Amino acid sequence: MYQQRKEPGTASAVRFGPFSRALSEAVDQRGLSLSRIRAHLAARGVSVAESTLSYWQRGLRHPSTPRSLDVVRALEAVLGLPADSLVVLIGPQRRPAVDGDRRPSLAELRQSWSETCTLLDELSESPGAAGNAKLDVVTVVDVLTMTAEGRISEITSTMVVRARRSGADGFVVTHQDEPGTDMEATTVFAADGCRRGRVRRSASSPGMVFELLFDRGLAEGETHTFAFTLRLAASIRSTCFHRTVRSRMSAYLLRMRFDPDAIPARCVKTVREREELAPVVSEPLFCGPGATVSAYFEDLGVGIAGIDLIWE
Repeated sequence: MYQQRKEPGTASAVRFGPFSRALSEAVDQRGLSLSRIRAHLAARGVSVAESTLSYWQRGLRHPSTPRSLDVVRALEAVLGLPADSLVVLIGPQRRPAVDGDRRPSLAELRQSWSETCTLLDELSESPGAAGNAKLDVVTVVDVLTMTAEGRISEITSTMVVRARRSGADGFVVTHQDEPGTDMEATTVFAADGCRRGRVRRSASSPGMVFELLFDRGLAEGETHTFAFTLRLAASIRSTCFHRTVRSRMSAYLLRMRFDPDAIPARCVKTVREREELAPVVSEPLFCGPGATVSAYFEDLGVGIAGIDLIWE
């Protein structure tokens, strides 16, 4: 029987922790990628996002819910560890005092958006205040239509939000397009659950911000669903579409519909912690019937999630 040699320190990490180090070393010793580990978990009837495993492994997030404990117990079996050897390392968790409920600004996550983000102050009652502070984004579905030239012609977004505090009566959207886009020709249409409010376009970058108004204040904890469409006037072929996530999101579905004669050579599902960093998740996607590619993200943390397009 083949027995894998244990690396020095692995047994100690599993015994004494911390959880992230024990998990990381157990994964290294097992010799499986996170995508393969996720497949083994799925075979056991346990579903977890690869990004979640990556966050746990690097200590950026921690298992905290009853469902997470089930995932950790299944991980122990997949990694060949004794029962509860990882579970006992979780322990009680405290929210970091530094961050608390603070959400990173858009400019912190995507530095190239800094010029567009200055427009947010024009729609804020108090300049410098955090946008959409009274709302949590729960779920988003983005559907993109691509042209024969490979550019995005239309984006339809359906969003589910939950009020953190009473009184939330609208949502501010920030959109950044490809360089060379004619932002004056980009239009916004409210579909349902909202109406369009003020719109501001950047004169120095291909960006815009706009209000979607609910026309009533939400009660604390109340959810609201609304949808809108952007019709774009991009002048060059798109290389990606990413959504910025500023607080934990339950689910995000991104679908891109290509022209049958203009399908990228490769489509890659990616998650980044910030714009300038390498992806923590990078998975190939395949176009299905109707020349459509879909990327589903579950339990997203703060960062940037989307699809990269490789044309040649």
